Amino acid sequence: MFITKAVVNMLINKKFILASNSYSRYKLLKNAGLNFVKIAPLCNEEKIKNQLIKKNTKKTSLAKLLAKEKALSVSLKKPNELVVGSDTIILFKNKVINKAKNISEAKKKLKKLSGNKHKIISGVSVCYMKKQIWSKQQTSTITMRKITEKQINDYLKHVSKDILLSVGCYQAERLGPQIIKSIKGDLFNVLGFPLFPFLIYLSGT
Repeated sequence: MFITKAVVNMLINKKFILASNSYSRYKLLKNAGLNFVKIAPLCNEEKIKNQLIKKNTKKTSLAKLLAKEKALSVSLKKPNELVVGSDTIILFKNKVINKAKNISEAKKKLKKLSGNKHKIISGVSVCYMKKQIWSKQQTSTITMRKITEKQINDYLKHVSKDILLSVGCYQAERLGPQIIKSIKGDLFNVLGFPLFPFLIYLSGT
């Protein structure tokens, strides 16, 4: 599809609030040329996530539900603004993977993922006037290379402690190809945001 100059200008000028603590999402959307400000979500993400899991919420729905809670928490304070929330979860053997607390845990996690597949599900929610008006999520499948303990140690030596902010303890955009065998699905989704569906949404609003 050919994108006209008018559509590009509309996307650039469409203002919104990103309800997120994630620097990677901030950078991704800034690199896309979008016009927004970042505000931390006004909700306890971990508490909400744990409550949803205890209620036996469908695991594949967690990302979009958490994205909604983040966006809604800010929309309640900024009802006249377009607020965007997003969340990403990793499913490995049908279990939700949590962030590693330290490098030791990161090593253990990469050992488990080594040679195996896992799913990355990223959700996005748009709220306005204290209610959700649009949402979307995408799923990508990552196949990791079979990596030795030495290769894991070498990889973690070359990345900063920011790697602990990544649920999978790797960053597809930075040295990730050294331990990733293949990606099936949208790369932006792997990076934590369903960008293309969101751009289509913005272009129609």
